[in-house]
Amino acid sequence: MTGPLRAALSPVELGGVPLRNRVFVPGHTTNFGHENRPTARHADYHAERARGGVGLIITEAIRVHPTSAGRHISLGCFDDASIPAYAAIADAVHAEGAAIFAQIMHAGRQANGDATRTAAWSASALPWATGAHTPHAMSTRDIGTVVRAFGAAAARMSRAGYDGLEVHAGHGHLLQQFLSPVTNHRTDGYGGSGANRLRLTREVLTAVRVAAPELPVGLRVSADEFLPGGLEPGDVIEIVSTLREEFPLAYVHVSHSAYHGSWSLATQMADMSFGHAPFRHHAGMFRRALPGLPVLAVCRLDSVGEAAELIASGEADLVGLARPHIADPHLVRKAAEGREHETRSCVACNQGCIGRVEQNLPISCVVNPEVGAERVWAGVHSRRRAGSVLVVGGGPAGLEAALAAHRRGKRVTLVEAADRLGGQVALAARVPGRERFGLLTRELERDVRAAGITVRTGVRADAGLVRAECADDVVLATGSVPVRRELPGGPPVLDTWQAVETVCGEEAVPNVVVIRDDCGSWAAASLAEAFAARGARVHLVSPSASYSAQVTTYSRLALTKRFTDHGVRVHLLRTVSPKDSDTVLLTDPVSGGTEPITGVGAVVDAGAATSADALLHELADVARVHVAGDANAPRTALEAVYEGRVAGAVLAAEPDPEPVLLALSR
Repeated sequence: MTGPLRAALSPVELGGVPLRNRVFVPGHTTNFGHENRPTARHADYHAERARGGVGLIITEAIRVHPTSAGRHISLGCFDDASIPAYAAIADAVHAEGAAIFAQIMHAGRQANGDATRTAAWSASALPWATGAHTPHAMSTRDIGTVVRAFGAAAARMSRAGYDGLEVHAGHGHLLQQFLSPVTNHRTDGYGGSGANRLRLTREVLTAVRVAAPELPVGLRVSADEFLPGGLEPGDVIEIVSTLREEFPLAYVHVSHSAYHGSWSLATQMADMSFGHAPFRHHAGMFRRALPGLPVLAVCRLDSVGEAAELIASGEADLVGLARPHIADPHLVRKAAEGREHETRSCVACNQGCIGRVEQNLPISCVVNPEVGAERVWAGVHSRRRAGSVLVVGGGPAGLEAALAAHRRGKRVTLVEAADRLGGQVALAARVPGRERFGLLTRELERDVRAAGITVRTGVRADAGLVRAECADDVVLATGSVPVRRELPGGPPVLDTWQAVETVCGEEAVPNVVVIRDDCGSWAAASLAEAFAARGARVHLVSPSASYSAQVTTYSRLALTKRFTDHGVRVHLLRTVSPKDSDTVLLTDPVSGGTEPITGVGAVVDAGAATSADALLHELADVARVHVAGDANAPRTALEAVYEGRVAGAVLAAEPDPEPVLLALSR
């Protein structure tokens, strides 16, 4: 093999386990579990990524004890009855030519037991965030229980046929809570000195080695906690160096962050605002300091090409691509076959993956709506259907619908009123910091045009055009329009589309901008940040008790820091009313008190949009009309792409779509 990808696609051994390449899928929570055991969804999900060519899969965190479960949909390994379910995953991955390691962990203080009726355990009685449960400070008896649980889990994973183990001592989980002086305030033999704080990790590794001596064991760590007084790279390198002298570590998997209600947690799932590979230097630090110990790198490395560059530069031995594999399970195979240009890229939006995890829902993906339902969708794609489909609208829902219908064998025409495709995603991607979002529709357009689908831009479809097309099925993906609630006698009001034009334009922005954040969306948040970056004094006003509520915590914690850096003022539980041409009043709905904001040059209304669904009602007499995306109900790109896929591949292609829809709903 030659070329720039050779470094990533060449075979390697890890702890004596042969791998076909140096790309791996790192552990990431899926919420596919049931009663803390894996399900067939896990096997299908991982098998699809193994089929896509990856060398190694590391499972999501497998909790070793019920006090770490937190939720019934997380994975645990609490008794021998769980072994067959784990074996099914290993068998499915092995059948596709990849190796699989089991990541074992105890979450510690953030595993609040509301679902399992258990108290969270930690080194000390310190909650992970303001308002979070205060954990139980573990006794030495509790510590012994956890150590034995790690050993028992290792033995069960060995019996289930896994190729190796990864002990999770990072991401602010229990072992890191003992390692870090920020979270370990103990005065016994497990606290105080660095050696004492390392004691639990040493005992865990000993138990794991005794229980599964035939399996290679790697260690996942956080290189930097990003907390005042917390662990820094030099500290963690010293920890790994010490452990390496005592244990035959197969590798060190270098991540970062602590599970802490601050910017630190946001780095763990770095979104598009962080830019590309912001923490790649950590792996290189460990590789230089620990020669001979394989180093695995991870976080916001977005492609096989980038993985190859990191390996070729000597900064890592293997590279993990988690969210990229959620978005495109076959990205490694595409790269190996010279089809890297066909890859569907992760846009690092955090909406369908960690955003749904936070809501205790199974993961999905804005780019790949088949996540977690691979078996159902495989059955759908196996059936070809003749016929014609007209898609109205060239945003994410329409592009996805057109492509999905084409792949089912349909003859597809797409019409779009604007002179270019992309819809509101293309508009949102103009806002600084949100540019990567544009990959979503650019790559959809790429695939639509490569498929030879007829595309007509600058054509506004009406009922006459739709009827004249005589298509067997019609998909309406006409989107939504923003709201603009005027403030009579007050400052000028911009809707979100007008606000994008203003903040991205050449002219100076108003000195003072008020943004009405009624929905808590990225639209309001990104515009607030963009106006502030251009020098405006920005006031973000929310009628609820929180701001940017639709933005996952894992992104909002980073957003908060940027708001602070830019001087954005946030006003909670406030409504907006006009006072005069450059003044608005903020009213407290509890006390009735008011406060003015003066010198206002513009108010941005980021309230709920309205579906552009007039054409739907004009086609009430047309039999097979399907609606997708914001035309159905204004929401996000996550729903738009999913509904586009369903409309094109199921509603417009299945004689009886109900069985498929029912299977997908489960």
